[in-house]
Amino acid sequence: MSSLAAALVASYLIGSIPAALIAGRIVGKIDIRKAGSGNAGATNVYRLFGLKPYLVTLGVDIFKGYAAVVFIAPHGAGIVTEKRAALLCGVLAILGHIWTVFARFKGGKGVATGGGVMLGLAPGAALAAVGVYLAVTFTTKYVSLGSMFAALSLPVFILLIEPGAGRLVLTIAFGLAILIVYTHRSNIRKLIQGEESKTDFFARHGK
Repeated sequence: MSSLAAALVASYLIGSIPAALIAGRIVGKIDIRKAGSGNAGATNVYRLFGLKPYLVTLGVDIFKGYAAVVFIAPHGAGIVTEKRAALLCGVLAILGHIWTVFARFKGGKGVATGGGVMLGLAPGAALAAVGVYLAVTFTTKYVSLGSMFAALSLPVFILLIEPGAGRLVLTIAFGLAILIVYTHRSNIRKLIQGEESKTDFFARHGK
């Protein structure tokens, strides 16, 4: 197996680590996909178990994407440049998170892991997108809406803040935005129907 192939496999596997499912098993002894919103993501962990498990889950999911780009990708350079290896490894980590081999290919929606990837590729733009996420989420209390607005703003921030990031990074950002909207298609339906759950991160949590 070539070094690039090994790096891609490793990136997919690290992306596939189902942090929310593990949190559900450890904290609540449940399959998190059968409780709350049913999503295997950090937000559902917060709704079910509170702030601390949420922050740990979120941190792990972000780190998965960041690690694939910053720590794993350099070992795959050679056939391709290190930057191209980073892009490929980042994509595999995101795909692993959404379609995890460890949970019958049913994972999260890719927001946190995608954010970790972009933090490694274009940190300035990624942090600006986080600002959009926070503003929209705390204003509307819809995490799904904040996630989609953040993803859609990312290519714009790359053009404005980090135009030197390159065409491939910009392409990945566009692709990620489309993917995040796609993984939130059920949330879009609920938003239109007025059935989407709100999340207030400032509210006291019973857990």
